[in-house]
Amino acid sequence: MLIVLILQRYRLLGRLDLSVEIDSKIFIIEFKMDNKNALKQIKEKKYYEKFLNQNKEIYLVGINFNENEKNISNFEWEKL
Repeated sequence: MLIVLILQRYRLLGRLDLSVEIDSKIFIIEFKMDNKNALKQIKEKKYYEKFLNQNKEIYLVGINFNENEKNISNFEWEKL
């Protein structure tokens, strides 16, 4: 099993926080603080486009943190 991690991949429309490639799956992961919607940003900025031609399952993952509680406040994902 090959696992490829790429942190902060820069694109014209912004910066993808993390991508993880594991065998036939790709996880596009965005982290945000407080009320900003991480999953929405992945979709709006189309961070997944670079991976569409790889013939792999693509999962979009948004993780929000609460600054005051120092914990995860929201976790959303969907498969493309």
